[in-house]
Amino acid sequence: MRNFRLFTLALAVAFAALAHAPQPKLQALIITGQNGHDWRATTPVLKKLLEDTGRFEVRVTEEFRGAGPETLAPYDVVVLNYYDGNKPALRWGERADTALVNYVKSGKGLVVYHFAMAAFNGWTEFEKMCGANWRPNNGHHSARHDFTVDVKDASHPIMRGLKASFPQANDELYANLKWQPEGSFHVLATAFDDHSLYRPNEKQPLPGKGINQPMLWTVDYGSGRVFVTALGHDPDAMKLPGFIATYTRGTEWAATGQVTIGRD
Repeated sequence: MRNFRLFTLALAVAFAALAHAPQPKLQALIITGQNGHDWRATTPVLKKLLEDTGRFEVRVTEEFRGAGPETLAPYDVVVLNYYDGNKPALRWGERADTALVNYVKSGKGLVVYHFAMAAFNGWTEFEKMCGANWRPNNGHHSARHDFTVDVKDASHPIMRGLKASFPQANDELYANLKWQPEGSFHVLATAFDDHSLYRPNEKQPLPGKGINQPMLWTVDYGSGRVFVTALGHDPDAMKLPGFIATYTRGTEWAATGQVTIGRD
């Protein structure tokens, strides 16, 4: 009996130690190196925000052309801060394209950050992963301004516990994107695109006084998860609590399907 009690006590101690053991850090890869926006300024911010949570170990690559499945194998989530500028020389190539598609389909995560949604015009699988893209005759914004982001799905793990709305100061409000069929993406938050803020010579259609535009959304792609944020044009727009919370939580959700950041 005494030996059994000692055994039981030892098990309890072991389980308690496991329960309080630090979680292994999620492995994140930021792919960058080209963009129509200042990727040299934003990439360190994307990296630091994830590392500051204590949940991630982050590496950065500025050259993904020619990459393959072995490049992505060590990572739980990829953060894309890349735009090829419609230049064939800046396309990754079939091997790297296929590697990313299979990586996400297999159950891993992808985060599409801001203008990265404009990348790879004509790559159908990338467009499916994104849910929406900036494309010729689709995609515009008025001058940078302050606006309010309204949560549309407060029950989603990324948004759970956040306020019903939060301010986003001096940022670009993306509108009129090219969307995939309804039901293939899930909107988490929107912002009101005030059409009175546009220049009179705006070429793209702007019916009415304004319309709510998605700012944050998710896509289920194969067994994987994609989080897309249209927010965060530059480091100034990335320092607000709303951007930080949704970006870090969205990245954890893409990596694991769950969110622990912000629960403490």
